Amino acid sequence: MPGMRSIELLASTQWDDYELIDSGDGCKLERFGRYKFIRPEHQAIWKPALSHREWENADGVFRVTSEESGGQWQFKRQIEAQWKMHYKTLTFSARTSNSRHLGVFPEQATHWDWIHEQILAANKPIQVLSLFGYTGLASLAAAEAGASVTHVDASKKSIQYAKENQMLSGLGEKSIRWIVDDAIKFVKREARRGVQYEGIILDPPKFGRGPKGEVWEFFKMLPYLLQEVKPVLSSKPVFLVITAYAIRASALALHYTIEEMMSGFRGSLSSGELVITEKSGGRILSMAIYTRWSSS
Repeated sequence: MPGMRSIELLASTQWDDYELIDSGDGCKLERFGRYKFIRPEHQAIWKPALSHREWENADGVFRVTSEESGGQWQFKRQIEAQWKMHYKTLTFSARTSNSRHLGVFPEQATHWDWIHEQILAANKPIQVLSLFGYTGLASLAAAEAGASVTHVDASKKSIQYAKENQMLSGLGEKSIRWIVDDAIKFVKREARRGVQYEGIILDPPKFGRGPKGEVWEFFKMLPYLLQEVKPVLSSKPVFLVITAYAIRASALALHYTIEEMMSGFRGSLSSGELVITEKSGGRILSMAIYTRWSSS
């Protein structure tokens, strides 16, 4: 497998229901469906391209505080508790919560498309494991393409949210197994059972807790996670994708880690950053780093 020669910047360009309107002064102005929100963005150290009046039209602002949750929403007008959004054939809910997140990471749409393509190109039934699956959009993309999906997340609330998204997308008949569990404990049990997967989706957090208080720290636990994931990887894998947010690392760290893991298989590896391009000034915001491996 050849060494890494370049960092790729992947941007999702086919959104209708989301856009990064502007950014600057440590914030970003975004549209999620019919609503506009201002959320913190520490990378946006430049000045906004749009006027103050444009920013004042936002429906809600997430204010960072010293509270345990990290902040709170302040709304300038009443918004729905949740509302529908669409990406291509997927339909799902967005909603505000106790955190700055709205139930969807728009920059990951490029992964959803890629996962869909990998499954179709395989031209055979495949089993997909989605760890740290959150609200299920990657899992839905895989199921829609015909894969049998096992979706694992430590949050019962996120699993319920994902199930609702499955119904909204009209994929209720598609094969998705929903599991509330700690990711590492689950894959260790799967390995003992002899279960294997042709596709693996990994979206580990920087920090988190399992359903029984298990602590997850990215740099400490990622090597251990990959060690435990490898036994459940099929001898003829189709794809693997990993995404990492808010960590002090470049895509090089993921690239060489996954290169080592997949060294016994023939395939191609690409790594880089998931980005979003502003509508206003055309500036690019990096949201996460990723590595993708494909047998095709």
